[in-house]
Amino acid sequence: MTDLTTPPDRLCNDPRSKFYDEALLERGIGIRFNGTERTNVEEYCISEGWVRVQAGKALDRRGMPMTLKIKGKVEAWFKDAEGETAAD
Repeated sequence: MTDLTTPPDRLCNDPRSKFYDEALLERGIGIRFNGTERTNVEEYCISEGWVRVQAGKALDRRGMPMTLKIKGKVEAWFKDAEGETAAD
């Protein structure tokens, strides 16, 4: 069972990933990485402290966007929770 107030530790927007959850993505997840809100995050992991972002317009051999893994402090929250922010 998923907690409805806090986002999962790891989430991906690629349907082929085991960390993909369409219901949570439809709900809307906000990501703050190293104090800056990011809108181009493909995947994140809070406990390991990294995000994956698209690397320009480059594609891999399967036609999927190339991604870079960047390490730092990751915070996540649900966008539909009006007036609430991520816990520090």
